[in-house]
Formats: sequence, structure tokens, C-alpha cells
Amino acid sequence: MSREELAGNAAAEAPIQRVLAIFRKSGTDVALLAVVQILCFLALTRLEPHFFIIHLYELIPYVAILLLIAYRHQLWAYTIGPFVSVVWFVLAYMAGLLGSAANLVAILAIVTAIVAVLMTVRCRFHWMKEYSGRERSWHAFLVSFIIVLAYFGILLRWFWDMVS
Repeated sequence: MSREELAGNAAAEAPIQRVLAIFRKSGTDVALLAVVQILCFLALTRLEPHFFIIHLYELIPYVAILLLIAYRHQLWAYTIGPFVSVVWFVLAYMAGLLGSAANLVAILAIVTAIVAVLMTVRCRFHWMKEYSGRERSWHAFLVSFIIVLAYFGILLRWFWDMVS
């Protein structure tokens, strides 16, 4: 191989290596999943304009997860992410959104459910790897649980008032 061919291969591999390096940083995979959730909920605001405010409210925790990761507070992101994802998944299942994939709204609901499962798994993996056994981690776990319960309590109450 000539020197130019080697330089060409190295130049082609450099961007791929940079992209892969980004995903090796702690929390980047969770941040990417949060971005996918945000995009799905923004798409739902366009598809269901009568639930515009509800869908905007649903994306707030995912914006918070992004901000927590950006400001290097992964512990809080890893504890809030699974709670929000699991509760949303249960609510979507109970509402029957996951059983019917007849239209684009149902397909987006299925995509958000898949992302919710992935986020739960990835957050639990990171939490166990980086924070399990630390004294402050259980405090964050309990506080996050209370925050998510309050958040979804408000969402359910608000939704119930809109529907009835």
C-alpha cells in the first residue's frame, strides 16, 4: 500500500472513531434515547393537536434527563429515567395505545414504548455500574421516585379533567 492509500483509510476511519468515542462517554446512550423520546412527543403534538399541551408535558422529564446528563448529574438522570419510562409504558399499555398499530399515532406510541424499555435497561445498567452501593445513590433513588409519582399524578389528573 502506498502512503496516500494509508492516509486515505485513516482519514475515512477518523470520523467513525469520533462518533464511537461519543457513545463511550457515560450517559450518551441515555441522552440519545431521551432525544428520540422528545422527537416522538413533538411529532405527537402535530398529529394530535387536541392533546398538544399533554404531549408537551410528557416530554419535560426527557428534557430534564438531557440537562442532567449535560451538566454531569448522571446519578439523577439514571434514577429518573427508568421511573418515567416504566410509568409511561404502563399508562400507554393501560390506555390501549400499544395494542393497535393502525395509524401513525399508535406506531409512535410503540416506538416510545420501545425507547422506554431501552432507557430503563440502559439507566439501570449505568446506575448499577457507577453508583450502586453508594450512600447518596439511594437518596437520589427515593427522591426521584417521589418526583416521578408527583409528576404522573399531575399528568393523570390533568388528562382526566381534559377528557371529562
